[in-house]
Amino acid sequence: MQAQQAYTGHEGSTVAHLCEQHTVQLQDALSRYLPALYRRAYRYVEDPHDAEDAVQDALLSAYKHLDQFKATAKMTTWLTTIVTNSALTQLRRRSRHPHLSLNEELNEEQDYFLSDTLADARPNPEDVCSSSESHGFLMQFLSELSPSLRQAIQLRYMEGLSLREAARMLEVPVATMKARLWRARAQLKRMMSEL
Repeated sequence: MQAQQAYTGHEGSTVAHLCEQHTVQLQDALSRYLPALYRRAYRYVEDPHDAEDAVQDALLSAYKHLDQFKATAKMTTWLTTIVTNSALTQLRRRSRHPHLSLNEELNEEQDYFLSDTLADARPNPEDVCSSSESHGFLMQFLSELSPSLRQAIQLRYMEGLSLREAARMLEVPVATMKARLWRARAQLKRMMSEL
């Protein structure tokens, strides 16, 4: 009888030790991989608040069921699976909420739609004209730069090359490329301010 009690006591301490060890592993995994777990949830739910909720639900579930963690997989793999399942649960919950169509009338007494209340995201004609005019001046001033400065601006900003790529094309050091860009921007800024 005493041998059985001693064995049971030893088994209890082993379970407590494993639980403590898993808690430490969980804390370590969270300190390193919490942003990755959030990104994982966000990929599914595509909403920052829902992603936070999914991660929080997953972490609560993981902590509650820490005794079910089998060390056959990594703690991060186990957590990622729980976060994924939690995010999918969030998606299932979300589909029960009614959606309002943009073409649905807001009120029976009023004769307008939700889409009528939304702001027009297109630029106004005045902004388009001003931007076009500024672009024209910029192109004119660009043509007045020296060929080396003009090439630097065109490669870096118009063709989108990196500093290294543009320097390699012009066969100059990166520092020279930076200096040319700085001089070109300074001259263009001066020319634009004189308008």
